[in-house]
This record gives sequence, C-alpha cells and structure tokens, in this order.
Amino acid sequence: MRLKSCLAAAALAATTATAVAAQKAATGNGAPSGSHFNLNIVGVAHDKNPNMAKGSGDVIFVGLGTSSDAVTTKILLSQTADSEFAVLDKNGTDGEASFALPLPGSYTVWARALGTPGGQSKIATCATFIDPTTFTSTILCSTENEVFVRGKGKSSFRDVTSALTTITLVSGSAAELACGTPTVSLFAPCLQDFLWQYDNNGLKLLQIRFYPS
Repeated sequence: MRLKSCLAAAALAATTATAVAAQKAATGNGAPSGSHFNLNIVGVAHDKNPNMAKGSGDVIFVGLGTSSDAVTTKILLSQTADSEFAVLDKNGTDGEASFALPLPGSYTVWARALGTPGGQSKIATCATFIDPTTFTSTILCSTENEVFVRGKGKSSFRDVTSALTTITLVSGSAAELACGTPTVSLFAPCLQDFLWQYDNNGLKLLQIRFYPS
C-alpha cells in the first residue's frame, strides 16, 4: 500500500508539473495564465512632479540610472486588509515610492525586464530591525535578490515570489536570533518598515505581475 501511495503521489506531482508547464506555454511569455495585478516600474531620466496624482494605470516611476551608476529607489510596502494591490505613491524619482499588497501566501509574483536592450536592475526585500538588547535600528536587506537584465530578443517572466515576499537573514545575526528563523515573511512582526530596494542601471521597464495562487 505504501508503494502504491508513493507512486500515486509521484504521478500527481508529475501531472501538476505538466499542467503548470502547459499553462505557462499557453501565455507564450513564461507567466501563468489568468487574472492578475500588473505593476510597471518605469525608469525615467528626469524627475517627475512631486505632486503628481496617481492617475490611470498602476505604475511607479524611478530614476533610470546608467550602466555604471545605479539609482536606488525605496518602494515602501504596507499591508492591505483584504486582497487588494494598490500604488499609493507612484513618484519614486524623489527616492521613495509606496505600494500596498496583501500578506504573502495567497499569490505568486512574476517579473520580466522590458524596454530598450542593455539596461538592468536589482530588487531586494528589506526591513528595519530593532535590536531588543541595544535598541539600535538597522535596515536589513535579504541576502536573496533578483537581477533583471534586458537583453536582445524576447523577454520572459520568471517566478520571483520568494525574493519579493521574504527576507533571508544573515546566519547567526541578531535579527535571525530575534526572529527565530533564517527566513521571514513579508510583514513578519519581528521586523518593521518593509520595503523593496530597487537599484536601477538603465532598465526602462520592469513588469511585475501578481497571480492568485
């Protein structure tokens, strides 16, 4: 019976993997099919009006940077009470923008680089840690990040859920000891003031999609 159960589980896993692969193939761009929330992070060479309204579309503008000089933007993250995603401040050309999203677990995150070939960017999830013994605060960024390079030809989505919804802490650090685990989820209570650190080296468009899981 145990052998039959193992074979059945293996067959189910294979079927699921095949179904997921077929679903991605159906879209033609590497992403799952179905409804999703689309966020565009747009690199621009000139600052935007600091008082710009959100307007139509879910977009965040950031500094463009160059291949040798990155521009860093902090995309401040806040938790929504329901399953909604929303851009709260789309002007990141002043160094900060803000985005609201639900607790992880109910969605997957996919991203791809678009725009003129040659640019690249890096995004990492970060948060503030207050040491319970010294009460000093430090901004910690995950040791896991995602780098996007816009090459020539077609650009495909890839799954970036882990990098954009968790923070992997330095092994043996005070933060890991306080949190009790090497990897914490977005909005974990042992950290605060979560954000995505976006370092742009000339990438004109990073497209991020959030799919219900």
